Amino acid sequence: MKAIRKKRLTTVLLLLLTSGLGTILIIKALDSNLDFFFTPSEIFAEDLPENKRIKVGGMVLEDSVVRDGTNIIFQITDYEESIEVEFNGIVPDLFKEGSGVVVLGYLFEGSIKAEKVLAKHDENYMPPSLDIEK
Repeated sequence: MKAIRKKRLTTVLLLLLTSGLGTILIIKALDSNLDFFFTPSEIFAEDLPENKRIKVGGMVLEDSVVRDGTNIIFQITDYEESIEVEFNGIVPDLFKEGSGVVVLGYLFEGSIKAEKVLAKHDENYMPPSLDIEK
């Protein structure tokens, strides 16, 4: 094999190796930031690890909200199963019983320890009217 072909082959192989390694690193970085979305029924159907951050979506169960200062405990349901959520912080203005919610947190002993609570609204959302004195 001529020296020029050997150099060209080495360059191509090095380029392919570098590209492959870069692709693997990008996929690994994206995987570490990935949050899996579940409904309460899916949580109980699957064996989820307690150290994996998950998103749980559903409706806030009627008469399940218990507030104690900034601590709030409520249940999310998909009308088949429900799961308890514990959150310490201020919930969004749209949070109420019977409304849609998405919770980001960790599964811990059969309940969710939430880091974030996001309230959902339908496509017909209108902000509350403001009474501004002029």
